[in-house]
Amino acid sequence: MVHASPEIDRLTTLLARLPGLGPRSARRLVLHLLKHRETLLVNLVRALEQTGEAITTCSRCGNLDTSDPCAICSDQRRDPSIICVVENVDDLWAMERSAVFSGRYHVLGGTLSALDGVGPGDLRIADLVARSRSADVREVVLATGATVPGQTTAHYLVDMLAPCDVIVSRLSLGVPVGGELNFLDDGTLGTAMQARRTLTPG
Repeated sequence: MVHASPEIDRLTTLLARLPGLGPRSARRLVLHLLKHRETLLVNLVRALEQTGEAITTCSRCGNLDTSDPCAICSDQRRDPSIICVVENVDDLWAMERSAVFSGRYHVLGGTLSALDGVGPGDLRIADLVARSRSADVREVVLATGATVPGQTTAHYLVDMLAPCDVIVSRLSLGVPVGGELNFLDDGTLGTAMQARRTLTPG
């Protein structure tokens, strides 16, 4: 059994809570940080503090940025008539990385899941409907994942957006069943955006 100071144990426990890191990986990471205390650990701590203080949530789309509205919502070169709906911010970043979309975004904050107790009121669905009623918006692209919760959420959104005077489309060819957007390559995302299809309630 490895004995470490409470400070090291606490740091290891916190890092182990990050996606993709377990206790062993977290302990190796802590050891690496401590070995490179001056060149890495100190700078990392400073960067985390500065980021935590500077980053805010965009009140329009739900993106994370240093300004509200965020840089994407403030960019006059982007098409305000089309909104791409994603589950989480990492999906928005994946879409931006692929450079296949030049409109605006809406981050739901997750997907509907009865098992996890996530209902419509827990997501930014009402905000999406309100935005879709704007005369400027003509199309809403549903870019939720091809998972069961993602599909369920997409179907629910189609019904909720039915009274709005907008085209509702969905990413199509290229997104595998069970696929998460943030794990797809740029080419796949580009194909999916270009081959999106229109959805109707029912």
